[in-house]
Amino acid sequence: MVYLNHGAFGATPAPVVAAADAWRRQMERQPMRFMMRELPTALRAAADRLAAAVGARGQDLVFLENATSGVNAVLRSLSLGPGDQVLMFDQGYPACHNAARWITEQAGAELVLVPLPFPDPTPERILEAVSGRLGPRVRLAILDHITSGSAVISPVKALATLCHDAGVPILIDGAHAPGMIPLDLPDIGADYYVGNCHKWLMAPKGCALLWTHPSRQPSLRPTTISHGLGHGYTVEFDWIGTRDHSPWLAVTAALDFRQGLGEQWIQDHNRDLAWRGAELLADAWGCGIPVARHNAGAIIALPCPVDVPATWPAAEAFQDRIWDEHRIMVPAFPINGRVWLRISAQIYNELGDYARLAQVLPGR
Repeated sequence: MVYLNHGAFGATPAPVVAAADAWRRQMERQPMRFMMRELPTALRAAADRLAAAVGARGQDLVFLENATSGVNAVLRSLSLGPGDQVLMFDQGYPACHNAARWITEQAGAELVLVPLPFPDPTPERILEAVSGRLGPRVRLAILDHITSGSAVISPVKALATLCHDAGVPILIDGAHAPGMIPLDLPDIGADYYVGNCHKWLMAPKGCALLWTHPSRQPSLRPTTISHGLGHGYTVEFDWIGTRDHSPWLAVTAALDFRQGLGEQWIQDHNRDLAWRGAELLADAWGCGIPVARHNAGAIIALPCPVDVPATWPAAEAFQDRIWDEHRIMVPAFPINGRVWLRISAQIYNELGDYARLAQVLPGR
């Protein structure tokens, strides 16, 4: 098969899978001792190691199953009322849209979707789009570091400054960022930052991070309230009941795996390969690349060379057909009136994978 969709769920290297298995075996040897005596220390050690990789302190970082869980936790910790607003990009992750929509509706508040400039999403155009929607009614801005479908990298540090100047807290949805681009979370200046570790960082499925500025930690609660209530940020999030913590503990094995290859080499390789793959496809399909090279990551969206109705059912059906008929996995997204194909580049990909896609979709 040709797998051009690492951006969906990632792929876990064998040594990292083995590390997670080892943690599960350790848990099952003596579950009570593991959960009550070994886990708390091991979990904080893993958090310290992960935090160092993203420029942060371990006491400001907690683990989650996925970035969407973090968005829910922040939203549910707000005290929203009628007339309040939550701001998001219109190209934000659909699951996070749903969470914000449900919570604002329950409170009589309003979800405001900011049209993200695309194609040609320059930092200046993104900042202008957000600036025009900020105001005293906005209680929280949830803005993507790297959008899912359109693969736009946002100027998050400038967005955080813009929001704070308007008196608006900001949550950065960095689902795709850890492992794809360099990160220094405190330097961004956001109030909250969520990111998946099971995508580009190569941790096992069900591993994500939530970084919270110290000033925001006392008012933040996990979506499941458990024994740790009132005992502090990390205690409340680290234990919400019996679960399999092995994906979180094995994040250190993922960091070791990447260190062995070279963290910067992985990131540079993937971004370079994604761009070369995009150039190959754009030439074959006679289209442009919607983002500038300096602002492109390891995922890039290109206009579909086949006429497909710009609806989710039609895009998903086309995606399934490419897989069923050609064993190529590339996701399709309806954005701004047309369908886009999002390619990914990971260390197991090669330029011939994109040539294969161009062969089966020769263009108009």
